[in-house]
Amino acid sequence: MTAAHLRFGVIGVGIIGRKHVERIRQDDVPAELVAVADASAEAARSIASDYGVEAETVEGLLVREDVDAVVIAIPSGLHADAAVAALDAGKHVLLEKPIDVTVDAADRIIAAERRSGKVLSVVSQRRFLPESGFLRESIRSGSLGSITSATVEIALWRTQEYYDSGAWRGTWALDGGGALMNQGVHLVDLALWLLGEVEEVHAYGGLLAHENIEVEDTISITARFAGGGVLTFLASTTAYGDLPIRMAIMGDGGSAVTIAGKIEHFVTAQEHDLPAFEPNDMQRAQLLDFLGAIENAREPVVTSTQARAAVAFIEAAYESMRSGKPVQPR
Repeated sequence: MTAAHLRFGVIGVGIIGRKHVERIRQDDVPAELVAVADASAEAARSIASDYGVEAETVEGLLVREDVDAVVIAIPSGLHADAAVAALDAGKHVLLEKPIDVTVDAADRIIAAERRSGKVLSVVSQRRFLPESGFLRESIRSGSLGSITSATVEIALWRTQEYYDSGAWRGTWALDGGGALMNQGVHLVDLALWLLGEVEEVHAYGGLLAHENIEVEDTISITARFAGGGVLTFLASTTAYGDLPIRMAIMGDGGSAVTIAGKIEHFVTAQEHDLPAFEPNDMQRAQLLDFLGAIENAREPVVTSTQARAAVAFIEAAYESMRSGKPVQPR
């Protein structure tokens, strides 16, 4: 089955699921949308009618022989059950972030992926920014020298209405956490992809500006990388005004700063000109990578084990936040 003939089903047609539907239907994406499913049969029928496809139950979608791959865009704590069922049904899977909300659930998905022989990737579109690829190559080539430290600041604002808009939001079981798991996971993944494995994390956080939710809206983390460098990581939904996401990487041979994904500072001991970065659609780039991985029988850029590492980091941070002690990710 070539990517040009890959036939998709989308499970979950909320805000994010609808965007996946629209992306699959783009003229320059070599894929076909066949069916959609949702916990709300009415929502599935509405989207199916809009796009001229079939509305199904999840079970009905997974037994369709004309569905080769599924996008799963449902509450995070339900990912493992849906992904395992899809893989066991012989479908390739593009899974919304995070892979699930616990390492144990991630391991269930990885086991199903391995026994199925199908491709699974987890949405982490920030890797597909050209600036991210440039930074990764700069670090790997030694342009920044030995990396000594990094900072990530995700200082966002979410209203109380945002948390009240869905019963699953702000719950440990289905949201998996607050500012770190929901808003911060993309940058956790990016930091690990750029800088490598983390050996230990120490975190402080709590619920500081919202009500009636179980999870944190602010967390600050310090971590130590296997290579010896240190990371400070802030994730918050209590910063009124939505400050731009900022990442800084410092080495003994250079430093780089990104603001909202764009490189605002790049200095090395050796003169180094920045290339011209062409704007791109990150989500479309990841979808095309997923299609290419299936067509060429290769790993996708974002693998299940890498997605697991991001959840392990977050799980360790939450354990540390509760215990007040440093924790090693598992």
